[in-house]
Amino acid sequence: MKPHHRFALALTGALLISSVPAAAASLAERYDALRADQPKLALRDAAARLNVSEAELLATTGLGKTVTRLQEGDNVPREIMRRALDLGTVMALTRNENGVIERTGVATRLKPQEEIAGLDADKEKEREARLRNIAGGYLGGEIDLRFTFKNWKYAFAVVQPGKDGAVTRSLQFFDQSGNAAHKLYVKSDAGVAVFDKIVADFRNPVQSADLKVEAAPLKPAVKPDSAIDVKEYQLAWNELNDVHQFNRLVTEFGMSREQALRLGPVDKVQPITPQAVRQLLEESARQKLDIMAFLGNDATIQIYSGKIVKVQEAGGFFNVLDPAFNLHLRDSAFHSGYVIKRAGVTSVEFFDKNGDLVVSFFGVRERNKPQPQSWVDMTAALPKADASR
Repeated sequence: MKPHHRFALALTGALLISSVPAAAASLAERYDALRADQPKLALRDAAARLNVSEAELLATTGLGKTVTRLQEGDNVPREIMRRALDLGTVMALTRNENGVIERTGVATRLKPQEEIAGLDADKEKEREARLRNIAGGYLGGEIDLRFTFKNWKYAFAVVQPGKDGAVTRSLQFFDQSGNAAHKLYVKSDAGVAVFDKIVADFRNPVQSADLKVEAAPLKPAVKPDSAIDVKEYQLAWNELNDVHQFNRLVTEFGMSREQALRLGPVDKVQPITPQAVRQLLEESARQKLDIMAFLGNDATIQIYSGKIVKVQEAGGFFNVLDPAFNLHLRDSAFHSGYVIKRAGVTSVEFFDKNGDLVVSFFGVRERNKPQPQSWVDMTAALPKADASR
């Protein structure tokens, strides 16, 4: 080989080797500069400014310091969450693009036979899917979660100084695109040893910031209204005898969720203004109503049940700021809202400009009893949208 060819190959190799740490350092440096300018900027928002995913930014800036990458695999997220039942008091956090829900408490644990007893044995596919998405608890109680583990990909343990210098410990999970799926924060001294054991047992032997995130899949195109047999759909709606049948109905007619509401029976769906969410929360607090709030993403849905007290606008969000429950809604991004009556149950849903569901609300009711009339009356009084139907 000629000398100048050997030199060219050596130079190319040196450039390839040096480019990896340079790229990582570049992102870390950009983040440090951004944080110096905006110290209160959340990691998720910083990642958006830097055009990377939250998981990538967390790994790049924290691995080897405050962050430990955990193992991956089809069953790993479920097993970590199963072990996390031993953490005791935690703060569970789930978010989507325009909302965050946070609940502090202790997760309930299922008895072994309950994992099977609650399943629909007549529908094997549903049975198997539900079984795959049970982590031994989290159904009802203070930490009320619904998992879709197939959409969980990356997991990290984060240990860092928090407010007033106190150390915060959390398990943070992300999907294939690096978006947050769910986060659990340890809130008791007794949970520290459990957390440390989880980290030790599930530590990834390769502590690399290379996550190979994928672009989020494109949403399927919404079927034109003209392709929907609206009359047949509304007849099927009126035959619902359980609110949980609605999702199956939407799937059967090939509609998006918002489209399904927009085309629902006029006596069952009332469009309301997007900012009606403020009146809903303010009135729920004032009247001391027991409500249910559902907020989630493609990986996790989190549910709060109970009363709310402190409601206020702050930081670009409309918030519930109670000691054990926080809800943060960027209602300026809301595009539509609906009061819905299905199978005798009244709920309220709000969507963003992309047609994605941000948050939904129900009135708490006792099993086999109607919702309180105060909830029904309050939702009926929410400001109507000027929309032709």
